[in-house]
Amino acid sequence: MRDRLESIAERLARASVVDRIVISLAALVTAVLIGGVLVFVSGAFASCRTGLEMGGATFCYNPMQVYYELFLGALGHPLEGGWTLTNYSLATTLQRTTLLIFSGLSVAVAFRAGLLNIGTQGQLVVGGLATAVTVVYASAVVPARIVLPLGVVVPAGVIGTVVLIPLGVLAGALAGGVYGAVPGALKAYADANEVITTIMLNIIAVGITSTLLSWQFQDPNSTNPQTAPVPEYAEIPTLPVVGFGGRMNFSLLALAFAVALMVGIAWLFARTSFGYELRTSGIQPGAAAYGGVDEKRMTVASMTLSGALGGIGGAFWVLMVHGRWLENVPSLGFDGIAVSVLAGNSPIGVGAAAFLFGIFDSGGNSIGTATDVPPELVGILTGLIILFVAMPEFFRMLGRRYVTVDSARPARTDGGDAGADDGGDADA
Repeated sequence: MRDRLESIAERLARASVVDRIVISLAALVTAVLIGGVLVFVSGAFASCRTGLEMGGATFCYNPMQVYYELFLGALGHPLEGGWTLTNYSLATTLQRTTLLIFSGLSVAVAFRAGLLNIGTQGQLVVGGLATAVTVVYASAVVPARIVLPLGVVVPAGVIGTVVLIPLGVLAGALAGGVYGAVPGALKAYADANEVITTIMLNIIAVGITSTLLSWQFQDPNSTNPQTAPVPEYAEIPTLPVVGFGGRMNFSLLALAFAVALMVGIAWLFARTSFGYELRTSGIQPGAAAYGGVDEKRMTVASMTLSGALGGIGGAFWVLMVHGRWLENVPSLGFDGIAVSVLAGNSPIGVGAAAFLFGIFDSGGNSIGTATDVPPELVGILTGLIILFVAMPEFFRMLGRRYVTVDSARPARTDGGDAGADDGGDADA
């Protein structure tokens, strides 16, 4: 049995891109079929006036309708008349996609460095509060207008958009990066398990931000736990004509920035010495240490970068969605873990995985509106699809690490084992 499992792990680890796509599609089809049966059978235990009569039982739920709403409802029902590219359902899908790209990249960076950052949620929470507070206070010192040569007057709205949005994103990145560096330093210099520390720091982040909010930053004009709203001109602007309306809380500019960041991280991994050292530290820490990579510095740097990406996600949650920081932050950071695993920790794959999660989020709302299927069953259905699609990639990642460690150990130039003399450092 062990030999068979090792053989499967090795085949998954060495699977080509085409093989992985085929496996994912097969897993998706299998999940859809099993989920359809689950929805159909569940309908026998529900009460309804009309349904499919079979064997003396009434089946209330139609799996075909459920999947139609899940996948096409998330796009605004493009097969029906009157469909427009800027509909609310598609805006919801793309909004969720944009935010999950940031959190997925945050988790992926840490994973590629051989670290498990479970604290993206906390980094996102801290970064979001830092963004809201920075923009609110900075907006008070933005000049009402600037007079350029030839008498050209630039109003405060334009100044605020150009200055405050980058400032807010930078504040979120810095706060998230500092908060991510804490578990990185604990891992590097105290050998603290980053899984435990990041989970604990999630809880601490909620307590710190809630305390700061009630103590100093609470909106005096509201009883809800929230900061004062940022100026309207400091929110992520929408594109005229081709963009989505402001009430949809989504901007194509934000999505474009997320995609650009995704490509930038991929380039960082593939084309820079820092990215090479980061990847090598995650795949072969012994070889990286032998090659001169400072393991402690790389641990702190990778967790800092991971935290900064999470903080940027919090910044866009504030500046694009709500225009203020709210105490009840959605679980974007935890969803980012599943996004990263589904993408195989590939920065480009994070975009596709985030889009799938965005479809599930928006499609789940469409199912609740168009059918009588309870939200709990919708959650089971989407979770089943995610599980089936993600597990082959998860086992491939485990198999890749197993094969790399046991079958391709690095050797010194004199033919010896790289970890023979300093095994403690190599395994750190």
